[in-house]
Amino acid sequence: MIDYTARLSLLMQDIVARVPTLSFIDTSRVLVFARAGRANAEGAYATCHCVCLPPSEPGYYFWRDRRTGQLTRRSEWFVTKSPQVRIGTRPIDYMVSFALPRFCDQMLSRSRKQVHYKGHPNWVAKLDTIVHELYHIDPAQPGIRRIERADGTYSANCHGERFFADVVAMVNQYLDTKPNPAAYDFLQYSFDELTSRFGGLAGTAFRVFPSYPQRYTEVLDPQPEAPTGAACPVKPLKLPRVTRQFTEEDLMMREFFRDGSRRLPSRNRSAAA
Repeated sequence: MIDYTARLSLLMQDIVARVPTLSFIDTSRVLVFARAGRANAEGAYATCHCVCLPPSEPGYYFWRDRRTGQLTRRSEWFVTKSPQVRIGTRPIDYMVSFALPRFCDQMLSRSRKQVHYKGHPNWVAKLDTIVHELYHIDPAQPGIRRIERADGTYSANCHGERFFADVVAMVNQYLDTKPNPAAYDFLQYSFDELTSRFGGLAGTAFRVFPSYPQRYTEVLDPQPEAPTGAACPVKPLKLPRVTRQFTEEDLMMREFFRDGSRRLPSRNRSAAA
């Protein structure tokens, strides 16, 4: 059975080593994991998640009277925080999730990417997605890379024509270095071909599958004083209980099928890139 997330991790290490723009990335602090994603459904093929953002500024929700504009009630003060993810003693700053089996069946001929990779095989669409997610990692500060406009300001959108063009350039740069085909050959196979060739496809996932570490809301204690003009009833926040710290003990292996997945009875596995 092919360990798909492990192969993706090794490929990401090779890409970072060969593409100067991405050389700042410490792949030991990037965790690769698998999410559920049906091939015949819409959705992202992969996602970059930042888990090193500092807590947000304190805030609260509020409600106004539509007629008078006055506050009728507000919530308690709260902040949003990032969960702590550690593999052994190593902190994880970013995670990259891949939707399986959707990612495996991605093809140039079925996407807008084909205009940028004329003459390339279909599997290059997957390589483009991997570089795309790595490029989201910001070299200057914790968070997702911001895209600079022509006037020097930053766009609120983390994508754009310049972003896509940069990714295409990095993909070509990587291929021009003549990497060992063993690093990327698994990308050429579809999900069905992989399961037939290797007897199955597995990947690292979190025990709380299909969930995974995400930012959470925490009520401030003690509560700050009411801001000026917000002397109104305070509505307590009802927050779900969430896990705030994750380690290698929270990881497991799952086998993925075309219409689902199952937990494998194996030892915990980490897939740091």
